[in-house]
Amino acid sequence: MTGNSTPGAGRLITFVLPVFNEEGNLDELYEKLTAVLAGLDENYELLFVDDGSSDESPRVLAELQRRDERVRVIEFRRNFGKAAAYSAGFEDARGEIVVTLDTDLQDDPAEVPLFLDKIDEGFDMVVGWKYEGKGNLEKSLPSKFFNSVVRRITEIPLHDFNCPFKAYRKEVLDEIHVYGELHRYIPVLAHARGFTLSEIKIKNLPRKSGTSKFGYERYLRGMLDLLTISFITRFARRPMHLLGMGGILGCLFGSSVLLFFILAHFLYKLNVLADSSWVIHDRPALNLGILLIVVGVQFFSIGLLGELLISSARRGPDDRVYSIKHRRGPRAQPLPHETTEREKTSPPGH
Repeated sequence: MTGNSTPGAGRLITFVLPVFNEEGNLDELYEKLTAVLAGLDENYELLFVDDGSSDESPRVLAELQRRDERVRVIEFRRNFGKAAAYSAGFEDARGEIVVTLDTDLQDDPAEVPLFLDKIDEGFDMVVGWKYEGKGNLEKSLPSKFFNSVVRRITEIPLHDFNCPFKAYRKEVLDEIHVYGELHRYIPVLAHARGFTLSEIKIKNLPRKSGTSKFGYERYLRGMLDLLTISFITRFARRPMHLLGMGGILGCLFGSSVLLFFILAHFLYKLNVLADSSWVIHDRPALNLGILLIVVGVQFFSIGLLGELLISSARRGPDDRVYSIKHRRGPRAQPLPHETTEREKTSPPGH
């Protein structure tokens, strides 16, 4: 091993680096990261997650790992997507701080200390905001529109939800689950759990090698995922609050339509109304009223089934509906998944 493996005096920081066909960028990224980290009094590990690359990326990563024991590599059998790469990296990360950035060299490793400084200020998660170098209007306008929509719906004042350059305390990642393409909404998931967020301005450097893996379809997928994440963060634990509201509105409007025509029908029979068009069987709107009631009852039924599934589901450590920031005072018996304060504060290797 030619890499310097001597532990520093600081904490352990894990860099989770998803890779997909980036053979021309990996060596330079490694050199830049290690150069920056050499000036910091921190332990670190570089965890590359190869998401089924079809170029020479696996070979380059194997060589980096042979040269430096601080490099670790997870290699997928095929391309599973960026969220899967993040999930594997987060699960395998050993550091108390986790930093993510893309391996296409569009994120500048020299800005890593800015993220660590924000973490040291007490924030649980720090998100990059690529305010400079976003490219022409064809690329920047859709990005601004997407972030504006997400900001309005989630009410989280971030400017760049999709920026891959982020830093986390490990406990943030221990409490959220990333799947599908929800990696761009990690700040939303973290905010829903009560973690504190901050944002810093960073540059977006031009790509030197390889091709972009994203097109305009990612914004469409992002909007669909936004609907998913909105439901997860607001109603996953209380589906009746959403579905029940639909049931109430459906039954209310349907019953109102039926009551109107029933009342009009009796008034016609009592000769109060002379217009025979109010007779029930002559009004197509009656079918609408019945349909609304049926739909409303179905919403209620689905909501009740959802509540039943949630109440009967087996809960585990990752399925808690709350998030504990501190524990003060001794516990009678620590839970299996919890660590003691001694374990949390002990330096790596002790």
